[in-house]
Amino acid sequence: MFELFEHEADIGIRGFGRSMEEAFRNAAKAMFSVMVDLEDVQTVEQRTIKVSAADAEALLVEFLNSLLSIASMENMLFSEFKVKIEKNSEYVLECVAKGEKINLKRHRPKIEVKAATYSQLAVSKRNNRWVAQCIVDV
Repeated sequence: MFELFEHEADIGIRGFGRSMEEAFRNAAKAMFSVMVDLEDVQTVEQRTIKVSAADAEALLVEFLNSLLSIASMENMLFSEFKVKIEKNSEYVLECVAKGEKINLKRHRPKIEVKAATYSQLAVSKRNNRWVAQCIVDV
């Protein structure tokens, strides 16, 4: 489950989950839902990313910006995400993102997301549910 929330000039995204991994996965879905209807994105190709950061909040920004970078460089959209997070001396995230190349006949682009930001950034557990949120620059 995910939701978007109001922000003055940009858009807030918020992913929820029973685990941090599920919250990150849903935050990624929220971000791509800003750009396109997710049900229109077929999962015919996959890309693997690995990012690390000192804390969970920075990890979320690194993760989302890595997805945006791949999407931009390869002209792709993603709609499914398998996320694994480990914590040792730092947080390490591995993700398999599934999607496809942009097809303007089938995909109806909405708003371009330029970057995930540190604004209103939070990763926390509230009432037995993880929340991962930030503002995305559009």
